[in-house]
Amino acid sequence: MEFITEDGVKVPAVTAKQMKEIDRIALEETGPNIFQMMENAGRNLAELTMKVLDKNKKQNVVILAGTGGNGGGGICAARHLVNKGYNVKMCVTDGKKLKDATAYQYHILRATDAKIISVDELQNEKPDLIIDAIIGYSLNGEPKGTAKELIKWVNHQLAIIISLDVPSGINATTGKQTKFFVKPDLTLTLALPKTGLSSEVTGELYLGDIGIPSKTISKIISTHDINTFGSNYLVQLTAHN
Repeated sequence: MEFITEDGVKVPAVTAKQMKEIDRIALEETGPNIFQMMENAGRNLAELTMKVLDKNKKQNVVILAGTGGNGGGGICAARHLVNKGYNVKMCVTDGKKLKDATAYQYHILRATDAKIISVDELQNEKPDLIIDAIIGYSLNGEPKGTAKELIKWVNHQLAIIISLDVPSGINATTGKQTKFFVKPDLTLTLALPKTGLSSEVTGELYLGDIGIPSKTISKIISTHDINTFGSNYLVQLTAHN
C-alpha cells in the first residue's frame, strides 16, 4: 500500500509493530512525551471535526473513547470542541480504568461544559457526528465488552463518523475486519499511515502530525520524508495498491 499527499509527497506506511517501536523511541529516548503527543492528536482531531461540521455548532457530537491512548486523543478533542462552542457528549468505555495520560485528559475535560454520558444514556442519543476513539492500532483479537457494544451502537446511527488513527475493529497492519468494526466516513491516522488502511476501510483518509521528530521515525523507516506535512498539521492522503 502506498500513500500520497495532495502535494504529491509519498508517505511510507508502517505496521502496528513498527508504529509501537516508533512510539517507544519517542517516549524513552527523544520525546515528545505521551502527554504532548496525545494533546497534538486531540487538537488535530478537533480541527478535522470542525472542518466537517462547517461551523454548525448546533449539531450534536458524540465522542466514544476507550481507556488507552486512542481514547485520550478523543477526550482531548472533546475539550477543544467544547472550548470552541460545539455541543459535545462524551462516553468512555470505563472511566475507572483509564491509563494515566488518558485519565489526565479526562480530568481536564471535566472542567468544561462537555456532557459526560454513560453507555446506557448513549442509547437515547441521535448524533449528527460520531468520533470513534475506542481502540486504535493496538487491536488484539475481537472487540469485547463495552468496546464491542459501542461499535454496535455506532453501526446503527445515521451520522457522519470520524475514526481516530484506525477504525475500531480493523487490524492496523492487515486491514482485516473483525466481526464488529466501525465503517467511518473519515479517518485521521497519526504520525504515519498504517499498512492496513485501504480506502475501503477508512473513507477519506487524513494524516495528523503529533510532533514526533523525523530522526526518530527514520530509525525505523529510512524512506521517511521530512516534508510530509509542509506547513500544515493535517494532510489528506490517497491510498494506492
